Amino acid sequence: MSDTAVADTRRLNSKPQDLTDAYGPPSNFLEIDIFNPQTVGVGRARFTTYEVRMRTNLPIFKLKESCVRRRYSDFEWLKNELERDSKIVVPPLPGKALKRQLPFRGDEGIFEESFIEERRQGLEQFINKIAGHPLAQNERCLHMFLQEEAIDRNYVPGKNLTLLSRLKSSGMISAHCNIELLGLSDLPASAS
Repeated sequence: MSDTAVADTRRLNSKPQDLTDAYGPPSNFLEIDIFNPQTVGVGRARFTTYEVRMRTNLPIFKLKESCVRRRYSDFEWLKNELERDSKIVVPPLPGKALKRQLPFRGDEGIFEESFIEERRQGLEQFINKIAGHPLAQNERCLHMFLQEEAIDRNYVPGKNLTLLSRLKSSGMISAHCNIELLGLSDLPASAS
């Protein structure tokens, strides 16, 4: 065996880790917590909402911190959107607990504290698995779910944050430039 073959298999010399490297902020992070469940409404219009708090330094997300309130049906919407439009395997949601919704139960059913906590943990696992997937991070529905106060269920599905949409939303491209970009520059002067 030649000397060059031996040199190629040796470990690279890396610099020793110091305290700043070991205990400093991670280079990339995405933290999502589900907390503060609140039950609202009366009778059949009663439901539980959860706060969804996100913190990140990933450049794909428009906001670095957000906190929105979501209910179970919003998580179902997100799951359905991802299954329909993305190429990822979407993990299951915690169950609907149909037996807990039957009338004449001796307990609070789906509004019992232990069930709400169990569901909260399941929803937190679900959203962290999804949001941690690099392909899911590009989906517009995930961004809307995590960062917008209200979910626009009439949105156009697809990928999020193209360069053109970022420039438009920041105001760096005007309406006149959009016409130029679309190849419609031969409009009369009065239209521009």
